[in-house]
Amino acid sequence: MTPRALAAVGAVIMRPTLWPVALRQSRRLVLPALLPTSRGAAARDYLRFRLTTQYGASGRSLQGRDVVNYLQWCRAMGSIGARPHR
Repeated sequence: MTPRALAAVGAVIMRPTLWPVALRQSRRLVLPALLPTSRGAAARDYLRFRLTTQYGASGRSLQGRDVVNYLQWCRAMGSIGARPHR
């Protein structure tokens, strides 16, 4: 694991309210990328795309604060979707 990835994990560990959404997103994004199948290749391509759209071709990598912001956004979007329609 890279130092930046460790910093991102540390940023999430310090925020227990984000743990459930972090686990859910890890199951959706990270675990499939580890598979040696076409699904794994697609997940790796998607992660590469997301990092490129976030940071561009500058060579910057994952930032802890960006992971926290993303997980907060995921949690907010999940709560919006969970509301019953009236």
